[in-house]
Amino acid sequence: MAKEKSLDLLLTVEWKDDAVVLIDQTKLPNKMVYVKCTDYRQVADAIKSMVVRGAPAIGVTAALGLALAAKQSKAKSMQELMTDLDTAFKVLRATRPTAVNLFWALERVMDKVKGVKTVEDAKKAVLDEAIRMAQEDIQANREMGANGAKLFKDGDVVLTHCNAGSLATVAYGTALGVIRATREAGKRVSVIATETRPVMQGARLTAFELQHDGVDVSLIPDTAVGHMMARGVIKRVIVGADRVLRTGHVFNKIGTYQVAILANKHKVPFYVAAPLSTFDFESNPEDVVIEERSIDEVVKVGRKRVAPKGVRIFNPAFDMTPPELITGIITEKGVLKPPFEKNLKALLG
Repeated sequence: MAKEKSLDLLLTVEWKDDAVVLIDQTKLPNKMVYVKCTDYRQVADAIKSMVVRGAPAIGVTAALGLALAAKQSKAKSMQELMTDLDTAFKVLRATRPTAVNLFWALERVMDKVKGVKTVEDAKKAVLDEAIRMAQEDIQANREMGANGAKLFKDGDVVLTHCNAGSLATVAYGTALGVIRATREAGKRVSVIATETRPVMQGARLTAFELQHDGVDVSLIPDTAVGHMMARGVIKRVIVGADRVLRTGHVFNKIGTYQVAILANKHKVPFYVAAPLSTFDFESNPEDVVIEERSIDEVVKVGRKRVAPKGVRIFNPAFDMTPPELITGIITEKGVLKPPFEKNLKALLG
């Protein structure tokens, strides 16, 4: 897979020497560590433990996991290979329930081997498709960035929540890709990142990534968003998405919904940047499973427990922002404006 050279971007996931190589995001910002996966089960563990996270990155990583499963398979017939791939498909699919790119990527790769006659051709088809998806991800993000850059003005202070940058994709980023493209267009923008508790993706990843790229970035507690908006500091909000329904309902990192409510209250435009691979054209809002993560993420800071034992904990990883709070959804095909369902049909022809 060709390295992305422009802007010295962080390459989150890569196929290298017959292995899947990932930046270990649990070690950032203190250490830049790479994890080498030579087995699809290691890839599944990396997704589950958030070594890799962000919907587009998860999708491509899972696809490359299937490529590993194909490479490792000792199958002599197509039937045996399909059995091995189906086993890997189920393991990888079960890693995280909310990000739709995971399911989209796995199904796209599996579809590619239907009708292939030989084991050798099928193994090649799986790897070729996974690598193609990685390259498409960077291209889609660049197109999304160019579409979104038109919505931002020189001098804007932009709030973002969680991490929707290079580290959430193969390289360029969705929400932060729009920031990159805005700067490439010659506009000066600065970013305010929320900490994004409890896993601190904003503090650990977004602040690290923007500093790495030389972007002016400030960090605030999640609880300071309303205060900063009331003071008129924030001019735009941009976030990524883990799933976007045809209706315009957006599922993203927990806390996105309250940021959207505050933006609406203070008349701050609220944008979502998401490739079409993040769109779920089938589900209704009530169908989407919200992942509940470990209580340790809430009761501990590092290894130190900060909450009393025995207290009840809720730790939803995502929330749903309804379409009436969203100014626009930036995709690689253009910017969707309300009414989203009608305009999505027009966008897709």
